Amino acid sequence: MTNIAFIPVRGGSKSIPLKNIKMLLNKPMVYWTASAASNAKCIDKVVIATDSDEIKNTVLSFNLNKLTIYDRKKENATDTASTESVMLEYINNAKLDENDNFFLIQATSPMLKSEDIDNMFEKYNDEKADSIFSCVISKRFYWDWNIKPINYNYKNRPRRQDYKGMLLENGACYINKVKNILKDKNRLSGKITFYEMPEYSAFEIDEEDDFIIIEKLMKRYNFDK
Repeated sequence: MTNIAFIPVRGGSKSIPLKNIKMLLNKPMVYWTASAASNAKCIDKVVIATDSDEIKNTVLSFNLNKLTIYDRKKENATDTASTESVMLEYINNAKLDENDNFFLIQATSPMLKSEDIDNMFEKYNDEKADSIFSCVISKRFYWDWNIKPINYNYKNRPRRQDYKGMLLENGACYINKVKNILKDKNRLSGKITFYEMPEYSAFEIDEEDDFIIIEKLMKRYNFDK
């Protein structure tokens, strides 16, 4: 059984061209998740899946000892291609063992730490889960498009300290067995559990302003040490 960290990155982002190697705290953005995965005790192999030679060359310059490159197909690196499509492409081409553990890690969540990956895997095993996702506890109040409250009664608004909140996926990491991904064509399936991360990790990088916000947070929480 092998534990594989899989980080899909593509070169064709429309919002920020080559955002995965745009500098963030003096490192290319994808470096942060690649380093976290490489330094996690539970991870055996880190795979960066990209369609870009520029990203590929940048990633190889990291010299991380567990890291390898997978040249993903162009059709699975478009704006409309799902993450699951490149996961399945790699799993099938690499002929992974069905009992391997597959860690999907997203470069747009650079505040994922090695200890998060290890602790998440421990919880996954302890709870004998089929899959697990990382999340934060959100204490925001949500409404649907029909102007109906989803998670609270506006006539009896709870105080923040009395409100349990909801689980919000932060997109940082998902773990599942290869056999489940092949069967269900999804990163999550079967008995699902969650791993809580700090509230600040809810921020993901999708737009230019996100770099400013996340860089300040990373400095505050000593990612540059």
